[in-house]
Amino acid sequence: MELVLFIGPPAAGKSTFYAARFAQTHLRLSLDMLRTRHRETLLVSACLAARQPVVIDNTNPTRAERAVYIDQARASGFGVTGYRFEVPYAQLIARNALRSGRARVPEVAIRATLAKFELPGLDEGFDQLWQVGPDVLGTGFEVLPWPAPGPDEA
Repeated sequence: MELVLFIGPPAAGKSTFYAARFAQTHLRLSLDMLRTRHRETLLVSACLAARQPVVIDNTNPTRAERAVYIDQARASGFGVTGYRFEVPYAQLIARNALRSGRARVPEVAIRATLAKFELPGLDEGFDQLWQVGPDVLGTGFEVLPWPAPGPDEA
């Protein structure tokens, strides 16, 4: 079983990536939908107990925030895969401007998430880490191993 942890600022494409890559195989949990940590905690626990593959679709910018999910997943025998979303700031702002209603967040929220961002590492307990960014055409995603292999490893 697998817990997938998304890591990235608002408007980075996390939910769109979920729809393209995981909607058929993993349940999606997001604070944007659930609105409270209590609901999220209950549902994460239920997914782990039911052996249900799950994607945590939140910003998860700090090691401490990620550790909560990683520790629970590990204790339940789940593998943990992380996806770090790397999108230029100007694109984040442009994407956010296209949103409406509650989906649109204040620009200060994007800046605040970026300000507290800590790079993820395998030492946190991930089995795999990937970097996700816009593809060359800007219409899809490019997914690369994170950290990128050095010249001697490629």
